[in-house]
This record gives sequence, structure tokens and C-alpha cells, in this order.
Amino acid sequence: MTYEIREPVLHSTPIADLRPTQMTVGMREVSEKRQAWRQHDATKRLEFLRAHMIPTILGPGREHFVIDHHHLARALYDEGQKEVFVTVIIDLSKLDEGAFWTVLDFRAWAHPYDARGRRREFADLPKSIKGLKDDPFRSLAGELRRVGGYAKDTTPFSEFLWADFLRRRIKPKAVEKDFSTALEKALEFAKSPEAEYLPGWCGPHQR
Repeated sequence: MTYEIREPVLHSTPIADLRPTQMTVGMREVSEKRQAWRQHDATKRLEFLRAHMIPTILGPGREHFVIDHHHLARALYDEGQKEVFVTVIIDLSKLDEGAFWTVLDFRAWAHPYDARGRRREFADLPKSIKGLKDDPFRSLAGELRRVGGYAKDTTPFSEFLWADFLRRRIKPKAVEKDFSTALEKALEFAKSPEAEYLPGWCGPHQR
């Protein structure tokens, strides 16, 4: 995700006060981030938080709406971390709620799609980080990128586009029952011409 940081100042903010702009995360990825967090001592944790600030937008009521690093925020919340550092990308607190969500939608700063890939109303977005639901296909898409199935791309919510692509080709029970086998199938689909339209596609090009 790309954006221009207009206020590069760190603000210590309670995680419980952060408002998500998406509905789901991949809980496998959250679990991995939780395990990595446990490896840090107190000093390293502070350094980590300062180096991994959460980008937010100030919205109505001057609430912080998270526009990236939802997985990290959820991992830290689940680990009992009370506060994180955020950096405000833009202040839209003067907008009314309708105009606010219109701007976020237009700028691709929000992704109101549920764990079945269905678009929902902005009012259905969770009100806190703890309300984020698991989407196994988001976990599959994230792992697919890590093993070279596709390249990292600046397209907003690119992993969710890949998740939706895989959701249409692999059964949910297959992902839940045998993640490794599902990943092998995902790799095959990722290299096929069917995926050519997706961001970061790196399959063989026809001459």
C-alpha cells in the first residue's frame, strides 16, 4: 500500500482505540507475528514499536482509522500490548461520516469485504482491532507470496485480491484441513494464465 506521510510524528495510542478499515485478517500470519514478538525483550520491543508505526487517518471524532498493518496490530493486541505508535497520514476529522468513507473508498484506504469475499456496508466494519475475523484465504495468499507465488506489489489490498482468486478455486475445507496441500495447489494456480490480471503475477509469459 502506498501513501504520503504528511505528519511523520509518532503518537502513542491505545490499541483498543484503533478502528480497522478492513473486516478480516489471516490468523496464521497474526500467529507468526505473535511468536516473533515473544522473542523480543523489553528494550527490543520498544525499538520494534518505534520502527513499525501504524499508519492511520484521523476520522470523525478524531478517531484513528488504521489503513495498514492490521495483522501486526491484531498480533500486538492479542499479546496484551496496550499501546502502539501511530503516524497520521491525513486528518479527515472535519468530514462527516458519509464523506469520510467516500474518500477512503475512493483512495482505496478501506476494504469492506467479509471472509467470504462479499462486499459489506462500511457500518459493518469492526469497531476495534479485536473484532477482525479470520479469512483462511488471506493466510493462504500471504503464504503464497512468501514462497514466491507472486511478487510484492504496491496495489492496495493486493493480498486480498489474491485471496479472492484462490477462494474461487480451492474449497475452504481444503485450506483448513491441509494448508500445505492447499498451498501447493495455490502455487499451480498462481503460475497459470488465469492469474495474469492479478498484481505481482510472475507466471510464464507467452511469446
